[in-house]
Amino acid sequence: MRANAFFLYFCSMLRKSAFFGLALVLLTAACTGNGGGGDTYTGERPKTVCMVRTTPVKDCADSPTDWLYAMLATIETEHLLVEDSVNLSPLFLERMLLEEECQRIYLSGGQAAMNLRGLPGDAIELMNRRGVTHYDAFHGTVNREVLTRKLEIAARQHGRRHAGMQAMMDATSKLMDDSLHPAQTAVFWMGAEYTPQEFAHSVCMPDEYMALTSVAYAPFGQKISLPVGDSRTGEIFINQPLDKLMEQVENAITTGHGVCWTGETGEQLFSWQQGMAMLADERNTVTQEQRQQALDRRPDGALHSLELVGLARTADGRKWFVGKDARGTGNAMGGMVCMSENYVRAKTLAVWMSWKAYFKEDNKTKTTGKTAVD
Repeated sequence: MRANAFFLYFCSMLRKSAFFGLALVLLTAACTGNGGGGDTYTGERPKTVCMVRTTPVKDCADSPTDWLYAMLATIETEHLLVEDSVNLSPLFLERMLLEEECQRIYLSGGQAAMNLRGLPGDAIELMNRRGVTHYDAFHGTVNREVLTRKLEIAARQHGRRHAGMQAMMDATSKLMDDSLHPAQTAVFWMGAEYTPQEFAHSVCMPDEYMALTSVAYAPFGQKISLPVGDSRTGEIFINQPLDKLMEQVENAITTGHGVCWTGETGEQLFSWQQGMAMLADERNTVTQEQRQQALDRRPDGALHSLELVGLARTADGRKWFVGKDARGTGNAMGGMVCMSENYVRAKTLAVWMSWKAYFKEDNKTKTTGKTAVD
């Protein structure tokens, strides 16, 4: 769990001006090809202002379970802030999710389809209900597409024949044992033994994180639900004015807290390969009304989740948010993505942060949680 190594790698990539300049040229070309805004980008590279402590970048291999990875990464950062090193296993939660999806398909008589999409708040609910383990005990590579297809077929066949829930669970568990790991019933950590549920409660309580959004069609300051198909649990969000939401995200990062982010990334202006995301027109600050128009146009299924871990600026004064993605380290930023402030204002669906971050408990005395870069 050498978080500093990833931070240094990120900084070194920022300093390679020739390489990063090429990335910006490519991104500018992509923006111009979209019909506007590309020529307004000057080619200046973002300079890191601060970075929170974080665990190494993981790889969900384009799985729709990025929401699990993003939330666990945020929980890990929260523990690193208080010098408690923890590295959690997204693959364990993926197995729990697959088990429950197989049961749902069976109970539908084999009619339902496998659905692995969700929001980060759903990860907390799943973790506190089914448990979690540490990364070293449950990780590896798996062909998720093949495994998911096999599980869906098996669950459907058992459901259509009414072969019995236990028979279906035995068959699908065998498939997961062969491709993943056998399901764990005990977690050994720091000389103690836990059940997965006990370990989950030791790293994240059900009410430890709060969900925030900003939509213009509902009163600010009230709790609302979001009509989003990805939501598995019907989570409740606190609706905030856009400026206040952005201030809260920035305050959280500058005091050492990670922020879990979900928003739209399914367009050309979000380039994971270049590690950059910006709007076609960056000249003016996105307003609440413009943001709502962007949300209303969001295509279904375009949501992606990651952890916001840093702030950066370009020489022209523009602010950028640094996101830790979960698609491996093979992009130009070592797995990170720089999103312009305007992109975040326009494309954010919701964020999750701890209550400590929300109520601005000052952790800046813990200097390992905030790192300035010359």
